[in-house]
Amino acid sequence: PPSIDSPADRPNKSNPPYPNNRTKSTRLACLSSLHSLNRSYSMKWFTTSLSLALCEAWAPSNSFLPSLRQKNTILHESKNDYNVVFRPSTDGDSFDSLKLGTARVHRYSDPESGVDDSEYIMWYHARDETINNEDNLPPLSTGRIGRATSRNGLIWQRDEEGSNDVDKEGVSLGLNKESWYGFDTAHVGLGQVLMPMVSPSIRSAGGVYVMYYMGGSYEETKISQYTEREVPEEATIKGMNLKIGAAISQDGLTWGRVEGDDPSGACMVPYDANDINQDVGGLDIAEELYCGWPEVVVNPVDENENVKKAKTDSERDNFFMYYSTMLKDTKEKSIGCATSFNGFAFAKQGIVLQPSMPLDGAGCARCNVIKKATLNEEGFWEEEGNGWIMFYEGVSSEDGKHRILAAESDDLKSWTKKGLVMDVGEGDDAWDAQGVGSPHVIRLDDGYYRMYYTGEGSNGDTAFGVAKSVDLLSWEREQAEVSFAFE
Repeated sequence: PPSIDSPADRPNKSNPPYPNNRTKSTRLACLSSLHSLNRSYSMKWFTTSLSLALCEAWAPSNSFLPSLRQKNTILHESKNDYNVVFRPSTDGDSFDSLKLGTARVHRYSDPESGVDDSEYIMWYHARDETINNEDNLPPLSTGRIGRATSRNGLIWQRDEEGSNDVDKEGVSLGLNKESWYGFDTAHVGLGQVLMPMVSPSIRSAGGVYVMYYMGGSYEETKISQYTEREVPEEATIKGMNLKIGAAISQDGLTWGRVEGDDPSGACMVPYDANDINQDVGGLDIAEELYCGWPEVVVNPVDENENVKKAKTDSERDNFFMYYSTMLKDTKEKSIGCATSFNGFAFAKQGIVLQPSMPLDGAGCARCNVIKKATLNEEGFWEEEGNGWIMFYEGVSSEDGKHRILAAESDDLKSWTKKGLVMDVGEGDDAWDAQGVGSPHVIRLDDGYYRMYYTGEGSNGDTAFGVAKSVDLLSWEREQAEVSFAFE
């Protein structure tokens, strides 16, 4: 995994992709390097009832509605979408032709390059009509995971080829077709990608990318578990029991799944007190109904620690994972935490964020955690000691819309909420009027931070937008297209 003394996402320069090697030997090489690390209930109201009752913390309130996207959609369709940078594909056969979700963008440099050949890389998950029409799957944006690249982080080019061992063209990580018992056979969604780096924003040759993702199978669970609404006891849903897995790659293009300790292949599953295989070390952990949207943060070695000892100390929490879940007893959508020494075997630490105010009263979900920093006079980012900030999706208990909120921490364990940082778009015709969420923040060379987020309009269409900030708490939507004025 990435070096624990190299904080991710400190972008002074960018990094181009590895050589285009998409053979299965890449996957085998990745797996080799890992060893060194030691009857549904059918009713007409089903879709509507399910979406309203269950998915309030997963997608904006009307995301279950079919997309009304035009066949020939262009990037900017009105004066209100000037900050849109990525939309669903106009190719109806593409894996990302219906809905988009969770963009993870990284910018880092090639140490062997003598010029500034900046390139941004984005991984994201998306859904097409085929998965959307699968019987009884949750109405989400999850489906398969793809990849795109950009020179400026605003104009993106899809990876049209994808990996050669996936189930659909243009896909980086697809459905698990090799293990019928797998947790990720029906749909998958992106959590985070950690980069192989030797120093901030500098890639390491021969390093390993680690992708954390969630998946659902065709296992059926009762809808009544997930909602206070009255539903028939027999009503069931597939793919709702989300679990978290990991995959590795040497080039960021072709990925090999890592078999976790769970029989399904997952490395993190919802906590069940009756499961004798789940050991929480005597902690008082609330039972969970699903685990998804993993955000993994590398805990860097501080100046008072011995780097060599930290890398070999199995008791040190080198990795922190924050994941979205629903608590079994209260049905609250909350954010849980787990820690790990090696980045693959995680131990749950309990819930760190749950509903407590109107803006997140209906749920806390999908977060991104970065270390606070400022740009010094020499043009380098200096991190602020132990200061961390979490951006998360809050679901309002008043209007049901999703907004982006923030919380701060000095130890990655205890978090203090700071309130709203990104509201929905103004006016019913705004492309992101219905909800904003799935934030991901990177640093830029000019002292600004850029946030990539998923927005949804009142008609159910989704896209990725951008916003900028200098203080991490006040954000403005960023102009994503170039305009020319002529006299």
